[in-house]
Amino acid sequence: MDCIFCKISKKEIKSEIIFEDDLTICFKDLNPVAPIHFLIIPKIHIASTSEINEKNSDVLARIFGNISKIALKFCHNGYRVVSNTGVNAGQSVMHMHFHILAGRELDWPPG
Repeated sequence: MDCIFCKISKKEIKSEIIFEDDLTICFKDLNPVAPIHFLIIPKIHIASTSEINEKNSDVLARIFGNISKIALKFCHNGYRVVSNTGVNAGQSVMHMHFHILAGRELDWPPG
């Protein structure tokens, strides 16, 4: 499989890692849209949130638990979590990932 996020999680591609455990890895986005812009991904390949099921839902719970830990350390004035699912929603890498955005006022509605 030629997935850039799988390669990052396997350390085949260097990235600035913010947090890592046995199921997830969080790193700085290469094209940030906010002063704080991290991506958190599962280490196993799950293409999008549409592929969450009973067999892999534990990783989703871990991701959100880790987002809380990361936010406590880096996002002191609030943060936004975004996941795009599918090309029409803006998903450009077909590996489930969540953007953690903070460090400025975030407008609403997005998109």
